[in-house]
Amino acid sequence: QVQLVESGGGLVQAGGSLRLSCAASGRTFSPYATGWFRQAPGKEREFVARIRWNGRNTYYGDSVKGRFTVSGDNAKATVDLQMNSLKAEDTAVYYCADARYYRASSYYSTRYEYDYWGQGTQVTVSS
Repeated sequence: QVQLVESGGGLVQAGGSLRLSCAASGRTFSPYATGWFRQAPGKEREFVARIRWNGRNTYYGDSVKGRFTVSGDNAKATVDLQMNSLKAEDTAVYYCADARYYRASSYYSTRYEYDYWGQGTQVTVSS
């Protein structure tokens, strides 16, 4: 049973930084990508960033480009999300997810392309 566990969330002031981590266990496959999404109250789940394991290609949502950085350690089965210059609108529950299956021409930037999800970690940015 695949388990993804997020950690590192908390309360931070606007302009500050947080580093989230996602630890995977129980995998019997090598994911094509691992992504971060977020969901604020009353809003749809939004793509934040992802790393594609073949080539370590990264991709970001427009709202976080230049502020967030995603990185991964295959040996440790972890994916981190470094979040800088945080804004109040970054407040949300942050989820990591694994994309198990190959999808041709996919950016792996929608939640429908991901197969396994963590429980989430709350990030609150005070203005």
